[in-house]
Amino acid sequence: MLVLGIESSCDETGVALYRSSADGGGTLLAHALHSQVAMHEAYGGVVPELASRDHIRRISPLLRKALDDSGCTLAEVGAVAYTQGPGLAGALLVGAAFAEALAAALGVPTVPLHHLEGHLLSPLLSRTPPRFPFVALLVSGGHTQLMRVDGVGRYSLLGETLDDAAGEAFDKTAKLLGLGYPGGPALAALAAQGRADVFKLPRPMLHSGDFDFSFSGLKTAVLTRVRELGGTAALSEQQRADLAHAFQAAIVEVLVKKSAAALRAAGLRQLVVAGGVGANRELRRQLDARAARGRFAVFYPEFEFCTDNGAMIALAGALRLQAGSEAKVAGSFAVRPRWPLADLLVSERPA
Repeated sequence: MLVLGIESSCDETGVALYRSSADGGGTLLAHALHSQVAMHEAYGGVVPELASRDHIRRISPLLRKALDDSGCTLAEVGAVAYTQGPGLAGALLVGAAFAEALAAALGVPTVPLHHLEGHLLSPLLSRTPPRFPFVALLVSGGHTQLMRVDGVGRYSLLGETLDDAAGEAFDKTAKLLGLGYPGGPALAALAAQGRADVFKLPRPMLHSGDFDFSFSGLKTAVLTRVRELGGTAALSEQQRADLAHAFQAAIVEVLVKKSAAALRAAGLRQLVVAGGVGANRELRRQLDARAARGRFAVFYPEFEFCTDNGAMIALAGALRLQAGSEAKVAGSFAVRPRWPLADLLVSERPA
């Protein structure tokens, strides 16, 4: 079956075509993506109304590009998967309305999906994909979770953030340091110029004995240091770099050690990293080093699939159909801007 995937939950418009096979495998035939980063940069963050309008402008041309690149036609599409939530309500409505209308016109079913399930399964698109079961470190935007994944739709929560997620902490700390939008990549680039051991920052919940996270206090620790140094405007470029280095080192250490501990507790030897923070090169470097010592394997999505994209939605839709999930009749729909992760789980806290 040829599955069309559509993603429009925030500030990326993604369209992709994935062909599943009878043996449970499949091939990503094409994907097209437009990022709104340049448009929102002037405002220092995503403006929901502008995001929605831009999705409207981009989605049809991206679909045409994906069809052209794949050599497929609309008549070949057997199902349309799309992000139902969570995300910005207006942005979600654009993708959902487009997907449902197109599916109704083609006479094919739709597969509404949780955005995080797309991220969770995205490493399966890589050249060397993991096999079930595995532990997943999901670090996407406002989410930081450790989950056990036994199969499609079989997810158990091991631990999660109690306040700010890693991605939120990166963005908020970048703002404290006077960096532009998007803050995470800018802070990571600056951290590479920083010196180790100039600033010492806390490692929140590193020794909590569970797999939960907390990054709000780390952000506050940076704020305290910035104020001690006279405020953001008074920081030298080297001080900014040193603080960025210390902040990144603290987050990476917590993520790496908690992930390794979750693997040991689950009795598994495969770790999957998904979501935007999964593109952080220092996190990848330290996870790879820890994996070599701990004799486990780490799997990442390709860099192009770390941010929001249609490929992960097309894949998740195809896998849901292969696993026997029911597709819905196209037509009526509703988006879910606030969609609890618990709705995806088979177990909140496994023993």
